[in-house]
Amino acid sequence: MSAVTTPRTDQASTEVAKDDAAAAAHAPAGSLLAAVRQRPALAKLVVLALLAAVLVPLAHAKWASGTWPDALTVDLSEPLGDASDWIIDNRDSHPLFVYFFGHISNAIIVCVRAVYVVLLALGWAGTTAAATLLAWRVAGVRVAVTAAVSFAVCGLLGMWVPTMQTLALMVVAVTASVVIGGLLGLAGGLSDRTHRALRPVLDTMQVLPAFSYLLPVVMIFGMGVPGAVLATVVYAAPPMARLTALGLRQADAGVLEAVASLGATGWQRLLSARLPLARKELLLGVNQAIMMALSMAVIASMIGGGGLGDRVYQALSTVDVGKALAAGIPIVLLAVVLDRTTAAAGERAGAEPTGPRLLRGWPAWAAAAVGTAAVALVGRSMGALTWPDGWTVAIVEPVNDAKEWMVDHLYSDVPVVGGTADWASRYVRWILDPLRDGLLALPWWSALLIVAALAWLIGTWGTALTATLAMAAIGVLGVWEPSMDTLSQVLAAVAVTLVLGFAIGVAAARSPRLERILRPVMDVFQTMPQFVYLIPVVALFGVGRAPAAAAAIVYALPAVIRITTQGLRQVDPAALESARSLGATPRQQLWQVQLPLARPALLLAVNQGVVLVLAVVVIGSLVGSGALGYQVLFGLAQGDPATGLVAGAAIVCLGLMLDRVTQPTARRSRKGA
Repeated sequence: MSAVTTPRTDQASTEVAKDDAAAAAHAPAGSLLAAVRQRPALAKLVVLALLAAVLVPLAHAKWASGTWPDALTVDLSEPLGDASDWIIDNRDSHPLFVYFFGHISNAIIVCVRAVYVVLLALGWAGTTAAATLLAWRVAGVRVAVTAAVSFAVCGLLGMWVPTMQTLALMVVAVTASVVIGGLLGLAGGLSDRTHRALRPVLDTMQVLPAFSYLLPVVMIFGMGVPGAVLATVVYAAPPMARLTALGLRQADAGVLEAVASLGATGWQRLLSARLPLARKELLLGVNQAIMMALSMAVIASMIGGGGLGDRVYQALSTVDVGKALAAGIPIVLLAVVLDRTTAAAGERAGAEPTGPRLLRGWPAWAAAAVGTAAVALVGRSMGALTWPDGWTVAIVEPVNDAKEWMVDHLYSDVPVVGGTADWASRYVRWILDPLRDGLLALPWWSALLIVAALAWLIGTWGTALTATLAMAAIGVLGVWEPSMDTLSQVLAAVAVTLVLGFAIGVAAARSPRLERILRPVMDVFQTMPQFVYLIPVVALFGVGRAPAAAAAIVYALPAVIRITTQGLRQVDPAALESARSLGATPRQQLWQVQLPLARPALLLAVNQGVVLVLAVVVIGSLVGSGALGYQVLFGLAQGDPATGLVAGAAIVCLGLMLDRVTQPTARRSRKGA
């Protein structure tokens, strides 16, 4: 029995051993396949590796050099030049210009002049009283005092007339932006199909630098106020449209259903329910439209907008820091007053009015109007229409003297730390130059593969395709080298911005006292137009790529800090309590709980940092950053639309690529959270 049983047992053992060996042989493949299925990012990497293994040898054999091949470029200088010549030759005779663009241009000129005449007719006293009483009625006493002091400072600096010019352009541009953006938002809020069609357009428009809007309007309307107003409207309308659509689509469904059950028509539902429920979003949209319009109106001075921006532009062109600061301070004050007033109006929307009955509703508005008229009449009777010359304070010479002192004592040869000029030269020599040379040495097809990989890993194949096509379009336009120069400046500035922003944001999230200290500073920094940041960096670093990077870092830093702080503070308290109950240290809680759970907010901070840095790096051409921004500036200054438009299109493509590479999809963000 045993003799018969033993061979069978040995045979069974052998078969089991064979099965185990086969299973062991197939186990790695099975586990790898399971891992790929469970981790989409790993699957994408595998697909990208396979594509690279096939495409890289082919691309290297065909195009071994790093620069974009001339055979794949399209020369648009001749057709763009012909188009510009045709527009110039037919601007005064062609029906399209005479009966359409001409009427738009004339209407803008008439509106801006009318507002400017009204402001001058009110006089400095009446205008200051109107701004103060309006701020008091809308935002309270504190903002009213801020408005009165701000307008007084504008006069004291000798900038009253340029301030009124900027304000007149702003009134017309903001009105048009609110109307156009509101109508687009209304269409998107009431129609799902329209909302789906508008969303990608508005997304793209909001990531484009302001510089890229200038040349197209110059080609059609020429240099002057109409082009400046239209560029401002195009730049400022998208946030109004987005927030209007958001407010209408988020209206309480229960309230809408109750109104509909009472037999209300579509217009009645809109006017009595949807719009009142969306009041806060609408006022926030007005606030954002105003701030973006002010930022763009200052930049639009480069195409004849005039006002404060023109004073800053002319001063920066001659590196006159004193004159630039004298015009830059009113821009900052105007931004603060407009932001505080509209933000307070949004916070008070829907709240119960407080105070005496005579100071509420239409009696308060009537009192404000009567007060403004009385002050204006008194001012006119005294012959004080513009700010008196004897009431001004000259700061140009003292500021320039201080700047010269900084040049002599802080630029170089400072013991231990070195001077600002030394910092700038080291930043250029150790960071910008190697990064630019590395990007230029990188084969162009590998740059496309890297862009596709990053965009696909963080988003979808659609975002990867968009980013890759945008990057390829830069090469097709024939501006690969200046685009890599601009990209190197953006990447270096973004790296510094994220290091500082994440560090300060983490500290602010863990220290309420630090957050309270930083909040007013960041509020002011976030209301300042991009143009203004160039003034102090020129005083500190001179001209070149380093000051443009410094301005970009300071401009983008507040947004990164705010988003990081907010994301860390919104982490689920239950998760933190669970980590603490397990004995996790504060460092472990930060690295293993807060940062992973705040990943969507951190990715948003990266995206906003990239977009904001690009916006300032481009206008940094005014202080010597060169690259694409310089080509746009050259096209504007020399009347060469072909060069400027090609560079502007490349800036658009670069902004679109950077946005898609750093903007995760909603589905991806939820998985990361």
